[in-house]
Amino acid sequence: MKDIILKPLITEKMTTVTEKMGNRYGFVVVKKATKEEIKSAVEELYDVEVVSVNTMVYAGKNRTRGTRKGFVTGKTTAFKKAIVTLKSDQIIDFYSNV
Repeated sequence: MKDIILKPLITEKMTTVTEKMGNRYGFVVVKKATKEEIKSAVEELYDVEVVSVNTMVYAGKNRTRGTRKGFVTGKTTAFKKAIVTLKSDQIIDFYSNV
């Protein structure tokens, strides 16, 4: 189950969503993971009860940057994001294991 969740999504925007909407957390997950697999992985990993899972797939974007030798083009990594809603009385503390 640990191989389904790649990392928690700790950004300013996700923190705002968690504060305003309550008990919502974001994770970067494997692209082939289903909502049921994500739900069971979060429940097992963080010992919480998941109410719902919403997923989004982000495509990689083309990027160009200039260097001394000219321009270098590349592409950012595509990823899948899962927004997990927990029961109202539960929280996940990402900083407790640090």
